[in-house]
Amino acid sequence: MLSVRLKRFVFTLVSRWRLGELKRHGVKVGRGVVIYGAPLLQRHPDSTIALGNRVVLCSNSRFTALALNHPVKLATISAGSTITIGDDTGISGATIVSATRVSIGSEVLLGANVTIFDTDFHPIRPEGRRHSDIKADIQTAPVRIGDNVFVGTNAVILRGTEIGRDSVVAAGSIVRGSFPAGAIIAGNPAKVVGSAYTQHQETTDLKT
Repeated sequence: MLSVRLKRFVFTLVSRWRLGELKRHGVKVGRGVVIYGAPLLQRHPDSTIALGNRVVLCSNSRFTALALNHPVKLATISAGSTITIGDDTGISGATIVSATRVSIGSEVLLGANVTIFDTDFHPIRPEGRRHSDIKADIQTAPVRIGDNVFVGTNAVILRGTEIGRDSVVAAGSIVRGSFPAGAIIAGNPAKVVGSAYTQHQETTDLKT
């Protein structure tokens, strides 16, 4: 059995190597970023992927309470597309794909197997859909997730979505649209079902 000290040493070496791999592939990496397991990376050479300080990417089920379907995947698929992830954000087994812009704030929690993308990938019109690569036929719109948002496991965030700071997205929700700060968002299609601020106050009142 490896000693605890040796295990930590090996983990540190592997984590540093994986961070180095991200940097070698053009990812901007902030201070104190931690990686559990190997993330999947697909970066267009003329795009930007930027991780803030102390971001955690978890791609290994041993390091999180829920089982992950797959590693974290970060993909920019078009020239000029961006993925930015703010300081102190934690991501477990999420898929984030950008054809234009996906912006994730600071202190965000993305639960196991969350999916976020800013593109439909294929045209809506049926003719030639399977093989079409005409960008004008494929709808895209930026995604913005504010600071301190908690997105529950298996939620899907669709193109054009804006989620205000401090909001909560329920597990399994299919989300598209603009949502205010502090919203509790749930359902398919997702809608506002409550307020994180009100619920917090009610919980505080019960304790007093």
